[in-house]
Amino acid sequence: MSVTPARRTPARRTPAVAVAAVVVLGVVAVPAHARADRGTPPPTARVEAAVETPSLFDDEAGGNANADDPAIWRNPGDPDRSLVIATAKEGGLRVYDLDGRQVQSLPAPPPPRAGDKPGRFNNVDLVTGLRFPDGRHDVAVVSDRGSDRLRVYRIDAGRPSAPLVDVTDPATAPLVFSADQDEVNDQRTAYGLAAYTDRRTGRSYAVASRRNGTELALAELRPTARGKVGYRTVRTTSLPAAFTLPDGTSWSPCGEPGELPQIEGMVVDPDTGDLYAGQEDVGIWKLDADLRSPARLIEKVRSYGVPGTYDPQTEECTAGADPGFGGRHVSADVEGLTIWRDPKDPRRAGYLLASSQGDDTFAVFDRQKGNAYVRGFRVAPGTGAGSPDGSEESDGAAVTSAPLGRKFPQGLLVVQDGHNGPATPGPDGEPRTDTNFKFVDLGALRRAAGL
Repeated sequence: MSVTPARRTPARRTPAVAVAAVVVLGVVAVPAHARADRGTPPPTARVEAAVETPSLFDDEAGGNANADDPAIWRNPGDPDRSLVIATAKEGGLRVYDLDGRQVQSLPAPPPPRAGDKPGRFNNVDLVTGLRFPDGRHDVAVVSDRGSDRLRVYRIDAGRPSAPLVDVTDPATAPLVFSADQDEVNDQRTAYGLAAYTDRRTGRSYAVASRRNGTELALAELRPTARGKVGYRTVRTTSLPAAFTLPDGTSWSPCGEPGELPQIEGMVVDPDTGDLYAGQEDVGIWKLDADLRSPARLIEKVRSYGVPGTYDPQTEECTAGADPGFGGRHVSADVEGLTIWRDPKDPRRAGYLLASSQGDDTFAVFDRQKGNAYVRGFRVAPGTGAGSPDGSEESDGAAVTSAPLGRKFPQGLLVVQDGHNGPATPGPDGEPRTDTNFKFVDLGALRRAAGL
């Protein structure tokens, strides 16, 4: 969910490689006086998308493709030919050019046996300059929720019609969380993902979260002598599933029996080594990307602390009275997280962006000022003829402030749209589930939001 980072000297410590271990995170409370949500927040800004990608349809005719998470790859030799790499769940991966046209489609793996789950690509992130036997190459790392594995794709700018090549080594790509295929079929599998390179050691890692759980796993990416890439689990940890509220009561987000509050949106700040992890019904956590440090809950969703009762008939939760312990800026689910680095001071200044899925907005936090809230914005429908519609219930997001040629000279924000319009009817006359990605000019967003 992030852009390829530039190689720069870190502003402070970064995570180091460690031997395998199991760690339970400590939780550090943020003092009430330090909260950034005091006072009246500025009004939500409005920005229009410049480009949108083709519709993806989550039905049999559409290959069960459902847009989820993007990453932006900047072509250093020709920025105009940069790419957006995005997951489409059972539809695999899609690769788009800066005009939103599909360049390549890569399928998710088929089920290993009859009755098993097929591959389902959930999140994607990039690693710049991974060391292979023949030199360094940029790669896209994908969490395959259907198979509980990570997959790795080398990015080859010399193959304009098929720039991604699968280099996953099946012999050294173990299950991330599951013990066997039967457990994989229960789908408590690899879900969210963020990738980074440790600046002290040069080794590259992926942090994966677990569906319907609170576990995080740190995996080291390991290129082989044959030019493939495997990985090994270095460390695991868990975020909390239950919370003590200020009135002394215990609270857990409402969900189906046996399901814990999961994490999906994640990003690593390339300059500080901080991991930001979005626990969907709880808020945004901050911890070291190597999973060694205690986690701090730096932003709560508005519904934090609201009791709920699960109804097995409707498979929905009925909310109780709001005790007033939640945050003010993010409406559950908190989803796609991405780092906007200021080009004038990329090691310090810039913003953390978060998808506030419940109210179709994005929240902006100042990474230089202790992640203080700045303002919100909305990717709204265009006003011109043929303009893209807006973004609703957005999952993933990715941003870069690096210039991307003539199309996006001040950078680019890509967001998922969970309700692409206008609605397309299916054979039965009912609207098809239609999702896609919206491209937002970063200069236009900076002007609209006053950033």
